[in-house]
Amino acid sequence: MKNETAKMVALATLGCKVNQYESAGLREKLQAAGFVIVPFFDSADIYIINTCTVTARADYQSRQLIRRANRKNPAARIVVTGCYAQVASKEIAGLPGVSLVAGNAEKEDIPAILSEIGEGRKKVCVSDMRRCRTISNWNGGSLPGRTRAFLRIQDGCDSFCSYCIVPLARGASRSLPEEKVQEEVAFLADSGYREIVLSGIHLGMYGLDLPTRSSLLGLLRKIETQGRITRLRLSSIEPMEVTPEILSHYRESQILCRHLHIPLQSGDDRILRQMGRNYKSHQFRALMENIVSTIPDAAIGIDVMAGFPGEGGKEFENTLNFIEGLPVAYMHVFPYSKRPGTSAANLPDQVKEDAKKSRVEVLRSLGGRKRECFARGFIGKRLSVLVESARDRSTGFMKGFSDNYIPVLLPEGNASFSNTVMDILAVEALDGKMIGRTLKHG
Repeated sequence: MKNETAKMVALATLGCKVNQYESAGLREKLQAAGFVIVPFFDSADIYIINTCTVTARADYQSRQLIRRANRKNPAARIVVTGCYAQVASKEIAGLPGVSLVAGNAEKEDIPAILSEIGEGRKKVCVSDMRRCRTISNWNGGSLPGRTRAFLRIQDGCDSFCSYCIVPLARGASRSLPEEKVQEEVAFLADSGYREIVLSGIHLGMYGLDLPTRSSLLGLLRKIETQGRITRLRLSSIEPMEVTPEILSHYRESQILCRHLHIPLQSGDDRILRQMGRNYKSHQFRALMENIVSTIPDAAIGIDVMAGFPGEGGKEFENTLNFIEGLPVAYMHVFPYSKRPGTSAANLPDQVKEDAKKSRVEVLRSLGGRKRECFARGFIGKRLSVLVESARDRSTGFMKGFSDNYIPVLLPEGNASFSNTVMDILAVEALDGKMIGRTLKHG
């Protein structure tokens, strides 16, 4: 595509880090094909929306973006891809302005498909993800102006928790071969990134599908030996897959960040069983205690769902009391959302929306207190912080994240600090963030 005829493309992303990684790769493919990337809320010739479908709210947000793009430029072609497109292609194809619906397997082909279909034509390209046995290599999950990069090493899930649509939207578990992961780590390190976030839908299953079986722990050890990246972080990992061997590697590693995000979902054993989770509350508590004893000062984040079918006042109190006693650094809280095609959608005793909303508010309030308490525990201590290029919106200070995921503000910082790892002294906690004084560069 020649510059004088280049189409302007606006790209919006909803959902998980895997989606963010794929959007970064799609952006690069579009630019290589001659398209010009513009901000999503600018006028564009083509709008691409990379959707999520974990909750009904995510579906609603996707439809909002579609309508907003159509209002901004009714003549534009709107492309909808991602998980919502995967499971609701007919519904999306009927929305005004939508000219292409591309499933998750077809996402990387969007630049080529756009070149093939003419103006005014509509196309739906969605295949059965459960039949997909490969994982595409997007050649870099970088984004302009970022100091950390996402690297998708695994996709799909075979767990089929009763509430979750992801196995249908993302397909079976599959892994990027170790040699490809190492190539990507080297590429991102050479591109200037100091931190890489290893991302996946079910990271603990990494390598089990490969012809030469591998494992997440084996991959972490090889990346460490490779010696190319300063900091390495995991996006999330299931509770029963945080093994003593993985924790031992965390303790010994020079690059793994002291941070684990582990989905809890509920603190009530009956609800956990109904959800199809493979652990009980006492096992989760034992894991948390093992983490904090093995990895001092580690940040542990959890996912919690409110209002799963059958969750009454007693079950909710069980969850609340359970989390109160856990060494949690922060919480991601969301209401249960009925997903067509999941077994939980047919369960009796569906919880009313107002009850879900009030429970979410209570849990988020608890999460705020947990975050503040965790941050305050580091006042007067040294933290290793990767400074970002963007400034904090509310204060204008330079900002970054410590290796144990505390957001840090640097009043004395300047642009030269960007993309450097610095030792800072934590001097004050403010709404879960830390005010820091710089000590030295890294």
